[in-house]
Amino acid sequence: MTIRLSQLYIYPVKSMAGIPLEASELDDMGLKYDRRWMLVDSQGRFMTQRTHPQMVLIRPTILDGRLLLTGSKGESVEVPGIEHAEERMSVQVWKDQVKAHRLSSAIDAWLSREIGDPCHLVFIADDEIRQCDPAYAKEGDRTGFSDGFPLLLISEASLDLLNEKLDAPVDMIRFRPNLVVAGCHAHAEDNWREISIGDIRFRIVKPCSRCPIPTVNPETGRKEGPEPLKTLMSYRRRDNKVWFGQNMVHEGKGLLQTSQQVEILATGS
Repeated sequence: MTIRLSQLYIYPVKSMAGIPLEASELDDMGLKYDRRWMLVDSQGRFMTQRTHPQMVLIRPTILDGRLLLTGSKGESVEVPGIEHAEERMSVQVWKDQVKAHRLSSAIDAWLSREIGDPCHLVFIADDEIRQCDPAYAKEGDRTGFSDGFPLLLISEASLDLLNEKLDAPVDMIRFRPNLVVAGCHAHAEDNWREISIGDIRFRIVKPCSRCPIPTVNPETGRKEGPEPLKTLMSYRRRDNKVWFGQNMVHEGKGLLQTSQQVEILATGS
C-alpha cells in the first residue's frame, strides 16, 4: 500500500478560511505563512471561531508575501507588513504569552466591522520563539499561532469512515488539517510515531482533541447543530474528549508537494 500526501492547507490568519495548496515550504514554525497572523481582543486574548464562527467567512490570500483579506461581502484590504507595524504587544494563546506586532489601526477597524466585535490583527515575527508543549515536544520545537503544534495530519480514510456514518457528509476543511494523506486505512495515523515525506522527517506527538469548530459550516459561518462531533463521539471518544487527527512536529525544512510518498518510519500504541 502506497501512502501519499494528497492535500495541503495553510490558514494564514488563525480561524479564518484556509488556502489549499499544491506545494508549500516548511520553515521553523511550520508551513510558510500558516497561522502567522491572529485576531485578539482588547486584552490581547486570542479570538477564534469558538466564539466568532463568522471569522471563517473572511478569506486570506498571500500575494508576493503580503496578506490580502476579503470579507463576506467581497471587499478586500491589503494588510501592511511587519515593517509598518504600529506597536509590539503581548498576546495570549491559551496559556502562552507571546510578543506580537499590531499591524494597522485601519485594518483593525475593518475587521471589527466584519466580525462585529472590537479586535486587533497581530503578527508573530520570525525571531519570536513559542515553544511547543514540552510534555509532548522537544526543546526547540516551535509554532506560530496554532493551538499548540505546527502541523495537523488527517487521513482521507478517517474522514471517509466518518462520512459513512453521517446523514450529511462534511468536507475535510471542517477539521482544518495542514497535511492530508491517502492510501492508508482509517485512523492508521493513530499508530504512526515517525514519518518522512521527501527528505523531511516528522514526529507524531499528540492526538488532536476536537473543539466545537468542526460544527461550523465554512460556507455560512454558522454553527449548524451537533454534527459531526456527535457522531464522532460514538466511536472516537476517550477520556471525555473526541479525537480526530494527529499533531506533528517537523525535524527539518524544505518543500512539500502533493503526491509525494509518505514513509512510515516508526509505529507504536
